[in-house]
Amino acid sequence: MQTIVPQTQTAYCQQVRDLLQLEADAIAAAAQSLNSDQVDQAVSLLLQCQGKVILTGVGKSGIVARKIAATLTSVGTSAIYLHPVDALHGDLGVVAATDVVVLLSNSGETDELLAMMPSLQQRQVPLIAIVGNLQSTLAKQSHVALAATVEREACPLNLAPTTSTTVALAIGDALAMTLVQIKGLTPEQFALNHPAGRLGKRLTLRVQDLMHRGLENPVIAPQASWLEMVSAISEGGLGAVSVVNDQGKLLGVVTDGDLRRSIERVNPAELPLLTAAAVMTANPTTANPQQLAYDALQVMENRPSQIAVLPVVDDQEQCIGMLRLHDLARSGLL
Repeated sequence: MQTIVPQTQTAYCQQVRDLLQLEADAIAAAAQSLNSDQVDQAVSLLLQCQGKVILTGVGKSGIVARKIAATLTSVGTSAIYLHPVDALHGDLGVVAATDVVVLLSNSGETDELLAMMPSLQQRQVPLIAIVGNLQSTLAKQSHVALAATVEREACPLNLAPTTSTTVALAIGDALAMTLVQIKGLTPEQFALNHPAGRLGKRLTLRVQDLMHRGLENPVIAPQASWLEMVSAISEGGLGAVSVVNDQGKLLGVVTDGDLRRSIERVNPAELPLLTAAAVMTANPTTANPQQLAYDALQVMENRPSQIAVLPVVDDQEQCIGMLRLHDLARSGLL
């Protein structure tokens, strides 16, 4: 059994730093060695692709290919991963002449990829190779070959794919982000493919998606009594109730705080005489159902005194719901 020689934590940290620097230097070297004509052709093929981008590779290169396909898809370029073995047993049927195929191989001599080449060439599909050896068979049989050449792997044995896969992934990321810049992808477009992420929610989630409406949002008339106000707030469970006129237009809002303050300033014997019109905050800050929920959150927070609820009013000034700060926080916007 191999004996592990104890080292200090500082020594471990230095090893990690050295290996990170090794991979960083390899990426920098690859950036300098890329052939500009080949890169331009690769970007043009991807940009002009009328179908989908198909990435393929075996082993660790296959994992990198999956990641690049996922990145491309997430930023608006339709892409899939095709396993070479599955491709050779029927899945080549997904490849069309309108597609672009990107093949990843450090050696450029991967048997499974080379076995696919005749069928790919027969389909006349453009081929982009990301390889560690530009003199390899795969590079020579592809329309474009991008060099992902490295001097050595980060593996102490110089065997495990580490630096080579890092460089190949970096090249794939660079191609994907170049397409983003050329296509002018906006944050809003990006968010459409990321609805569950915080950015996606901030750019897609709207007030109408979170507001309480119908029976969850009871309303009261301006002449409602103090007891009716308490009952309505308790019924809705929102900490506030909207005050509307006979046409359903918003007049004001009564919150738990408004009720507490009314108790403090009014003789208890006079409480039954209080009406919603006397207690409410008139002409309150409101939200529109089509407004981004994140914008409504900013309205509630970016003010001298924060507010916990926003009545929701449509374009006809009809009170149609209530939005709570709690709902915005629970949705993941914060």
